[in-house]
Amino acid sequence: MTRTTEHATTTPAPITTPVPAASDPLLQLEYETQPPSGPETVRLAQCPSELALRGIPVTCSSCRGRRDWLLINHRRHVWIGCRCGAEWLEPEITRRDFDAMIADPTWTRYGSLAEARIALGFDGMFAGLYLE
Repeated sequence: MTRTTEHATTTPAPITTPVPAASDPLLQLEYETQPPSGPETVRLAQCPSELALRGIPVTCSSCRGRRDWLLINHRRHVWIGCRCGAEWLEPEITRRDFDAMIADPTWTRYGSLAEARIALGFDGMFAGLYLE
């Protein structure tokens, strides 16, 4: 008895690798337009005008600046940042207040809070200068 074996020649299936969002413009746009979320998300909002809390205008204790603030929200806390680089926790502003201050919910993503401060000019480089 002769034994025949048939070997089916199969071609290996191509390996599919997931496409990163950066290579697909539509996925990248979808990612960029989603609001930041998660417990470690830090959100920033610029406030170019004067800011009054309970009728008292906010003043920087370092440079005596009275306008052009950076509001920083992390979890339920909000910090105020000045152009001179000073920053302090402001318990009078709640997360709900922060959400109400966001007029234009377009998001720019930064790698870190330090990068965001530099990009927005709140790292002390523009101390004493006010943008109109």
